[in-house]
Amino acid sequence: MDIRHLTYFIAVAQHRSFTVASRHLNVTQPTLSKMVRLLEEELGATLLDRSGKTIRLTDAGETILRSAQQVTKAMDDMAAQLDDLIELKSGTIRIGIPPMIGGRFFPSAIEQFSTRYPNVQLHLVEQGGRRNELDIDSGDLDIGIVLLPVEGAARFHLHPLLEEKLMLLVHLGHPLANRTNLKLSELRDEPFVLFREDFTLRHLVVEHCRTEGFEPRVVFESSQWDFMTEMVAAKLGITLLPESVCRSLDQSRFSAIELDEPRMVWQLAMVWSKERYLSYAARTWIRFIQEELGKLPVIAAPPTL
Repeated sequence: MDIRHLTYFIAVAQHRSFTVASRHLNVTQPTLSKMVRLLEEELGATLLDRSGKTIRLTDAGETILRSAQQVTKAMDDMAAQLDDLIELKSGTIRIGIPPMIGGRFFPSAIEQFSTRYPNVQLHLVEQGGRRNELDIDSGDLDIGIVLLPVEGAARFHLHPLLEEKLMLLVHLGHPLANRTNLKLSELRDEPFVLFREDFTLRHLVVEHCRTEGFEPRVVFESSQWDFMTEMVAAKLGITLLPESVCRSLDQSRFSAIELDEPRMVWQLAMVWSKERYLSYAARTWIRFIQEELGKLPVIAAPPTL
């Protein structure tokens, strides 16, 4: 069976017209009619009802249309996959990375991957984990780095990357600065500096506060953790950040305090869609990160901001 027969039949079925379908396919109407007739003869069934002004599918046509669409999609996927397999001579991988992650964990990974695969372009988008999830769903991203838990996790493949506890960060003159640990409920009257709504960490903090019986009073929000720490240093609020970030800051300006109740955990994962085709280049990046991230150095934040 010629794949063109199926392609032409699908076009006629979709447009319900030989004339419109022939224009869409850029073939003559007699050629299109002949191709569909050949398909019907090969299958031994009438697929189209041509008796009215508008073409209609027969019962057999409805069944064959579904199968034909699956076959042509499989052929398209196969062609794309074969192109990808040519030694990664080209390709673009679109990766969404939260701001706090990009500069701390991935520079070495990006450098090593680019050295190994110089013809593959890495297109990095810096945005919150929630936005990454949406952009993977829409096809705007291939891969995203997100904070767990993920909404609707069943639609994603997921590979855990790392886990850290969250710590309270205050300016050195804050009344709580000398504490070694505290409960989240003790912060109910404090002004909070948090990430924007499209960051999962924002929702994680807010939900924990609500569980402890209070709504956090958010006085500043940002997409940049360094801006948030500057707001803390300026005595404008407190924030909660991963331990590695808190420990890397200038200890003459900040105090990082353990949270005992509840223990809040920052869990990062790499996710990609179960529904969409993932290019060979993107799959190679995933394997690379799975194998190499644990060996790569974490880039410390600057000692002063």
